[in-house]
Amino acid sequence: MLRKRPYLTVEMCRGVLPDPLHREHQDDGRMRHWGRVALPGEPEMRILRVVTLEDGKTIHNAFLDRGFREDER
Repeated sequence: MLRKRPYLTVEMCRGVLPDPLHREHQDDGRMRHWGRVALPGEPEMRILRVVTLEDGKTIHNAFLDRGFREDER
């Protein structure tokens, strides 16, 4: 995950997990968490989607989610 997205850090991903904007369970048992993060050198906050395994702690994937709409949740 981090090799493909060097602008993301493990700390950013872990920061989303305790208090996400939204959380969803996937059919395969994994969990999606959305949260706001600040990327270095960017003035605006971005939405980061972090996908964890069933335990809700082990990070499986993470990426910036341009399609997330808080008002639709």
